Amino acid sequence: MTAMRARFPDRLISRRGAWISLGVVLIAFIVLFGLFSRVEAPSGNDTAPADSESSRVSALLDEFPDSDEQSVIVVASRVDAGELTASDIDALGGLVTALDEHTGLTSSGPTVSEDGEAAVIVAPITVGEDNAETAEIVKDLRRSLPAIDGLTVQVTGGPAFGADITSSFDGADFTLLIVTILIVALLLIITYRSPVLWLLPLVVVAFADQLASKVTGALGSWLGLQFDAGIISVLVFGAGTNYALLLISRYREELAVNEDHRVALSTAWRRTVPAIVASNVTVVLALLTLALAVIPGTRGLGISSAAGLLIALAAVLFALPPLLAVCGRKVFWPFVPKSSATGPVAPRRESVWHGIATRVMKRPVVSLVGGLALLAVMATGLIGTSIGLDQASKFRVQSESAAGLEVLAAHFSPGESQPIFIVASSDRSDEVMDAVDDLDGVVRVHPTGQTDDGDLTRIMVTGEYAPGTTESLDLVTALREAVHDVPDADALVGGAVGTDLDARVGNQQDLLLVAPLVLAVCFIVLLVLLRSIVAPIVLLLVNLASAVAAIGVGSWLSRVLLDQPALDLQVPLLAFLFLVALGIDYTIFLVHRARAEGESLGTQEGMVHAVSHTGAVITSAGIVLAAVFAALGVLPLVTLGQLGLIVGVGVVVDTLVVRTVIVPALFGVLGDRIWWPRSIRNGLTQES
Repeated sequence: MTAMRARFPDRLISRRGAWISLGVVLIAFIVLFGLFSRVEAPSGNDTAPADSESSRVSALLDEFPDSDEQSVIVVASRVDAGELTASDIDALGGLVTALDEHTGLTSSGPTVSEDGEAAVIVAPITVGEDNAETAEIVKDLRRSLPAIDGLTVQVTGGPAFGADITSSFDGADFTLLIVTILIVALLLIITYRSPVLWLLPLVVVAFADQLASKVTGALGSWLGLQFDAGIISVLVFGAGTNYALLLISRYREELAVNEDHRVALSTAWRRTVPAIVASNVTVVLALLTLALAVIPGTRGLGISSAAGLLIALAAVLFALPPLLAVCGRKVFWPFVPKSSATGPVAPRRESVWHGIATRVMKRPVVSLVGGLALLAVMATGLIGTSIGLDQASKFRVQSESAAGLEVLAAHFSPGESQPIFIVASSDRSDEVMDAVDDLDGVVRVHPTGQTDDGDLTRIMVTGEYAPGTTESLDLVTALREAVHDVPDADALVGGAVGTDLDARVGNQQDLLLVAPLVLAVCFIVLLVLLRSIVAPIVLLLVNLASAVAAIGVGSWLSRVLLDQPALDLQVPLLAFLFLVALGIDYTIFLVHRARAEGESLGTQEGMVHAVSHTGAVITSAGIVLAAVFAALGVLPLVTLGQLGLIVGVGVVVDTLVVRTVIVPALFGVLGDRIWWPRSIRNGLTQES
């Protein structure tokens, strides 16, 4: 097996093998890309569990004859913020006529607010088969509205919100791709200081990203998955570039002691593959734990992201080495490594990483306490953090639907924009309405239709509170308790606010289930890789502390600097998963090298050499990954911006503090005990 592993990289990068390998990779790419090019992933974006009460209500509502009709709300107010005049109201009457002619349905209104400063028209529309089609319908409706002098007219309500979310992504994925490529290219140029070398990993990872987008799209179509393609692209670019940096960094080291660049590349491949594969397997297995999540978008993201990272791994291990072999040593120009016949090059005593590692090892207790204290201070940002954004706060930039909701909330009951729906047995519908009519926070209750067989009645409840607020969620809970007590009514409460409540419960359930599984996966991978019990426990605890600290400081920055009142529902779980799983990457890169160096130098000195050799590449990899995640900020949803901010800050802290100070300090404090029940003595790894 060892001989086979040794021969494989030699064949992969030999003079003839390199060209054959590149040909095989290119053919495989063309075949797979062509095979999956016409497959598109499902466009759904369900936020609540499939078996939740709101999801069951949504399925029942599809049985009503007018299930393809939903209402938008047209909100009108004066530009000068004054009261509406008689001529304004007459003009809005004309607007109703225009709406009816455009939609072919009957609108209601205009209804003037008590303060006389705003009016609303409720306009039913026929929605499309998916969000994209509905977005076009809403756009067309907005274009059809005639301008009225002195009035601001805005279209809001459920379908309008969904349309604005969909429209906000027009061209956004392409923008994200371009920004990501530019970031990676710039950082690779700075890292390699070569006008040529940076192109090789970038081209390989870019091809991997394009293939991953097609394969994950097909996977989503076959399995009915829902996911955000932008996050997958960021993961493929970030992780793929990290793998390439580790491989090329070791290749540069080996060039210093090998005259033949192919021998150097083969050696680098063999010595980095265990760490790269362990890193990839950790993240992939951690992502696959999301398959147990109840939130559809979370579950879909886990499975599709895992597939994308496996493609990135294959590209870096099997496409990048033959490409480097064909280009040869001169690809590093103008800083071409020169070989030395004297053997491996020791880390330079004057290097910044060697100096930091030496100082940490001299006073490990002080360094450890200082590093942990910094993490503790960062974690205090969790104080005052709340989870769950209302609809108006979910857009990074202002939208017409969010602006219309603000006007609506200022002059009407905010709940007008998102009514709550109850579906109940028709023969008990009157009892159901009586049960909820007198509840605090209920403005109106009335039936809005029956199924064709007359068995079910749809009841609309208008609440007093703005959607997404604590009061609106409590109202849904009170409504459910009330209708469930009506005998034989089989009543269920749903609608947008009910979906919000179920989404919060589902995301909390996912966090409590998935977070321990992610930690277990990381522990098992470290256990297998390091063949130690103490090291995985200690390193995982440090990684956990780092993740909590990053979420804390990211939450604080979101509130204080970005004026975002809360984290969105999926952010805590996804941020935790990425921070722990990706953070373990750098632990694996560092400790795997420390273990190899320690067999000849001892634990403490082995760690000093490991930091000296890997400090630059881990820092470069961390900065690349952080910058790539920060690119999510170009997307219009606050959710993705928050995720990018937290993970970006966390990766930087993980790179500069945890891997540079805390982990070496732990090795300094524990010494050989870190490897228990094994030990490193006289160049041999032995059982204690």
